[in-house]
Amino acid sequence: MAGVLGVIFTCILVKSILQASTAVDHVPVLIWSSQSSLWEGQPFEYEGHIILEQELHNLLQPLFNQSSRNIVLFLQDKLSMDDFTYYRRDHANEKPFHSLQISIETSASSLVLPAVTTQGSSHLSEYLQKQTEWNIFTADHFPIEDLDIDPTKPNLFLVNLPVLSSTSDVSRAHVLADNDLIMGKFTTNLKHRGIPFTAIYTAFSPSKGFKSTDMTSHTGRQLLAVDIPAPARYSPLTVTNGTYTCIIMFATKVALTFKNTLHVDLTNETFVSHTVNSTSSECSDTNTLVSLKYSNPAEGINTLELRFLMTNKFYKGSARKWFTFDSLEIIQDHLHTARFNASISAPAEYSYHCQLVGTNMNYASRFIPANKEAQAWEIHISDFQIQGFNIKNNMFSYASDCASFFTPGIWMGLISTFLMLSILYYGLLMIMQLTTNDRFDDPKGAAIFVPQTN
Repeated sequence: MAGVLGVIFTCILVKSILQASTAVDHVPVLIWSSQSSLWEGQPFEYEGHIILEQELHNLLQPLFNQSSRNIVLFLQDKLSMDDFTYYRRDHANEKPFHSLQISIETSASSLVLPAVTTQGSSHLSEYLQKQTEWNIFTADHFPIEDLDIDPTKPNLFLVNLPVLSSTSDVSRAHVLADNDLIMGKFTTNLKHRGIPFTAIYTAFSPSKGFKSTDMTSHTGRQLLAVDIPAPARYSPLTVTNGTYTCIIMFATKVALTFKNTLHVDLTNETFVSHTVNSTSSECSDTNTLVSLKYSNPAEGINTLELRFLMTNKFYKGSARKWFTFDSLEIIQDHLHTARFNASISAPAEYSYHCQLVGTNMNYASRFIPANKEAQAWEIHISDFQIQGFNIKNNMFSYASDCASFFTPGIWMGLISTFLMLSILYYGLLMIMQLTTNDRFDDPKGAAIFVPQTN
């Protein structure tokens, strides 16, 4: 019996050791980009979940669909999530991850993956090099001003950061601070040269070993306390008729999908760099046309034009003017026109706002395909706001939102509350109807006689 128990105990011990060894076999991957809306709509369920190699590749797909592809891969020998929480404090006047924190918080898009398998992170360089024909730069020497970078072609920068050879906290903090400075200078140089980029920071293996025990006593704000910063709000797109602003439009994401394969993100050109051509737009007191023309927005598309058509009419039923968003047209290469109908309206003095607008059936406002060409396109617009009439002081007027006051959730709450109150009211009525006998049978006296009549 003792031998059997010994074997069982040994198996449990070996299993625990194996689980403990594999539990730390992952590293964080931090991604930030100067281009917005790369991962909007993704379910952020990465806490407590280890990202496998194939999952990491799927999350990196938006990087290869950009019109301008410049990727910087910062590779370190060791890195763990504990490093961010432990070294967030100053160590001998060193500030590890300071530039990294600023870069993530100020980036247009960012993605923080706390746990990615080392198989995925260690093979990341090889995976990126296989995706397209890159101009590859091994930037181990700084500064990078002498690099001959062609922004019109895909560029891949492989930056091998100095290793964390020392086990001393002060020495490790010094190396991490130097690496942070390298990453900050590299990305700043790209910004100054006007080159849009996406940066990735990860390591080959995790930093193993426990830090000092006082790290758990700090509850202040940490580097990764905000995993995904809120999308930065840029200036709206405005159109003038020569004297005053007649159209204002804004969105945090404008994305199209063609035949479920080609993804086109127009957010940067429209609301960040403002390189979109809107000179063909027209506006009057009764009709407004917003024309947005893009050159080479995606591979295989030379020109793309979005046309938003709105009208302003007086309705006798409400005794006021309303503007209606009638249709949206997508013109590809001046040949194919996809037309969508819309049922969007608001008072003429207001702007119109909706959190999600597109072809998805679950969106509050939908674009309905009106011809055969439109069935090949999918539209996704987030935080959409537009106004084509009665603009004052170059600002949006009060917004008429697409969300109704009584949402399904509110109705469910009201009905549930009414049902519970009805049950409570009925119960109180039953209790109030309870009565007691006015006479009781006395065993010592004469029995109560109750006459019976036919």
